[in-house]
Amino acid sequence: MERKNAWLVRGAAEKAAVTALCEDYKTYLSASKTERESLANAVALAREAGYISLKEAQEKGSLACGGKVYETLMGKILALFRIGRKPMTEGMNILGAHIDSPRLDLKQNPLYEDKDMVLLDTHYYGGIKKYQWVTIPLALHGVAVKKDGTVVNIVIGEDPADPVVGITDLLVHLSAKQMDKKASVVIEGEDLNILIGSEKVYEEEGEEENRKSSVVKNIKDILLEKYGIEEEDFLSAEIEAVPAGPARDFGLDRSMILGYGHDDRICAYTSLRAMLETEDTEKTAVCLLVDKEEIGSVGATGMHSRFFENVTAEIMALTGEYSELALRRALANARMLSSDVSAAFDPNYPSVNEPKNTAYFGRGLVFNKYTGSRGKGGSNDASAEYVAVVRRIMDDAGVCWQTSELGRVDEGGGGTIAYIAGNYGMEVVDAGIAVLSMHSPCEIASKIDIYEAVKGYKAFLENA
Repeated sequence: MERKNAWLVRGAAEKAAVTALCEDYKTYLSASKTERESLANAVALAREAGYISLKEAQEKGSLACGGKVYETLMGKILALFRIGRKPMTEGMNILGAHIDSPRLDLKQNPLYEDKDMVLLDTHYYGGIKKYQWVTIPLALHGVAVKKDGTVVNIVIGEDPADPVVGITDLLVHLSAKQMDKKASVVIEGEDLNILIGSEKVYEEEGEEENRKSSVVKNIKDILLEKYGIEEEDFLSAEIEAVPAGPARDFGLDRSMILGYGHDDRICAYTSLRAMLETEDTEKTAVCLLVDKEEIGSVGATGMHSRFFENVTAEIMALTGEYSELALRRALANARMLSSDVSAAFDPNYPSVNEPKNTAYFGRGLVFNKYTGSRGKGGSNDASAEYVAVVRRIMDDAGVCWQTSELGRVDEGGGGTIAYIAGNYGMEVVDAGIAVLSMHSPCEIASKIDIYEAVKGYKAFLENA
């Protein structure tokens, strides 16, 4: 039952294709450190491939076989449709991934001065080991929306000429008490405060002995002069602190990629790439990139929202198929790969895995029949019949693939968007890429697994 190593299967003949794909992925990952950036870059690639917006399609009045359409909401959730030959009531083939990643969000009132230093208060997003986020260079990405509706885009810390910011840690010489704490509380959530300035300036003109001075005044001037935002604009801003710097080749053999946000932009990119490379299909092909998975898939841009259902109804209206019953049939008859990362076996921590049922680097696309925790709590648990269908598709297409669970029973666990899509009655199974150091500021993935994922996702869209 041991799966073949994909490097051996592909050989030297396909290495150039692997390298080219992964160079494109590194470019995408480095430029997509927030959900907004991920979506904007995905839309740009889709438009290059001939996709038009739903509004543009509605202006044309109809959609026929081969039509390529996308729709977004709030700049954070995206659905792409390529109309197939069969009616949509006979089902769709869907790739669904998420584009949010664990990070630090600035609070609405983040800016403060303490002992001649200026800091930003944060609230962490998603499941993180808080101690991993100190003493590393951080960049600030996001938007600030002014009262008049002007949107100011912010990226500080990515250009080599930019400054970076970060969170300090206690020096080891004074850490006796800190080192006795549990890892979960070595760094507390309220201590994840980002240091951004220390130069003191006078606040007004006048005699030196009567003039007030502060550090925060200088920072406010910089924010206004360079970025056009005032302190009050933080109230209507979404600014995220993320690891600074681009994704890079990892390993002396350059067989891996180190970067922030593999979970789950690695599956979002490979799903998108497969979608854009897919041409003629029997069933309508769909790529769905959602937000908020890391905090429960909630809100208007999460998988729990009605976004996908509403957009599908709009698409069916353009194909002339829409009725409430037809919509329900299209959703219930759909098949989906929930494209999300899986935990790769780590030789440094072998005890958390059961060797026969874990994912390994280099063995291709990973299928998780179920995720969840303990007694499969919160799991989709795909049907045996559907898993058999997926096995056939992958084998017929010559895709390297493997199966996995998320660690030993009772060791931990996690979830994906699979169970939410399953609420429609559609067949869903998790299928993604194995990652090391998941949810850390710098995750690691295998290049050959990225290559196999694109092949597998494309085979699914064309043949499910």
